[in-house]
Amino acid sequence: MTLTVLMNAGPWLSVPPPGYGGIENVIATLVPELRRLGVRVVLASVESSTLPVDERIAVFPDGQFHALQRPYNQVCGVSQAHLSEVVRALHARDDIDLVHDHVEAVGLATLAAMGPDAPPVLHTLHWDLAKHPELYGNLDGGDRVRVNGVSASQLARAPEALRAHSVGHVHLSTPLAVDAHRHAPVAKGDHVVILGRINPGKGQDLGARLAQETGFRLVLAGPVGPYHRPEDLAAAGDEARQNPDVRFFYDQVAPYVDGDRVRWVGTVAGRERDDLVASARASLFPLRWEEPGGTAVVESLSLGTPVVATARGCLPELIEHGRTGLLTDDERELGDLVLAAAGLEPAECRREAARRFTPARMAQQYVELYDRVRAGVTKPLQPA
Repeated sequence: MTLTVLMNAGPWLSVPPPGYGGIENVIATLVPELRRLGVRVVLASVESSTLPVDERIAVFPDGQFHALQRPYNQVCGVSQAHLSEVVRALHARDDIDLVHDHVEAVGLATLAAMGPDAPPVLHTLHWDLAKHPELYGNLDGGDRVRVNGVSASQLARAPEALRAHSVGHVHLSTPLAVDAHRHAPVAKGDHVVILGRINPGKGQDLGARLAQETGFRLVLAGPVGPYHRPEDLAAAGDEARQNPDVRFFYDQVAPYVDGDRVRWVGTVAGRERDDLVASARASLFPLRWEEPGGTAVVESLSLGTPVVATARGCLPELIEHGRTGLLTDDERELGDLVLAAAGLEPAECRREAARRFTPARMAQQYVELYDRVRAGVTKPLQPA
């Protein structure tokens, strides 16, 4: 019997996203592999999504990411409009076997509130679980709603009520990991890269300061708030400072950005991103938060670039210290570890990525979770 899954990506970005978009990239990686396994996918996203699927549900013509950090009373209806259409579809049809939800907080709350009127739900937790203590600490999804994490460390910090609904965790993957061990080595340049959205939790200010103090060249690649290119941010003027990530960039990061030792290049994607990371001496993750998933980490390994990071969140699960990267509990050591990363073997990073982080592996694990959720099994499944 064919399994039909409603994949709820949400209204914020198209799938795949035009550049930055962690959750949307995860979905774009997962869905093709699910369909190869025979799963029918109904994608609930925005009309500009181009990912091949069996059916689509959309309210908005394009992603609403630009509105995410506006005042609550200006943006609170965006997710609700999207979820209302999802609920309407679930009431109107009887062929959806499972909802795989990726919409933070409101997706889980809305689908749990549907009670027995909805099919089984698997809600993937992509974020910091300390953000919504009243929701997660009092969750009651009955015997129909289950959650999964993107790392064991993420679930270990979850409130008890949320852990009681968990069926385990599935590490993130990347298409770059497919046959990564067979790829030819890439000549390394003299730069280090921090890939990701610029905000306090990612620690770009610390990385930039260490680059100036230790003497390595650093490239910051990622958006600042809704601004994907330096010229876009410059053109926005003082009004842009209403965004907290923009304020963080100007106040804490920009003083170290000199265009030489430290550069901000904005969002990079596709071949440009791959070339930047593959030619880097190391990928630096000077984290100040408990990273739940680490897409950029598995991308770096797949491209043969060792990871240097603070040992927070999922990093110890993804990196083997001394083989595929260097980890520390003391952020003051990161500069020295960046220099020491030259002694690590890029081929080891590629081999580990090909073994652990392929889309096919992730999809197979999700199909196993779908079966467990539909069968009402609650005991967490431990990935091999």
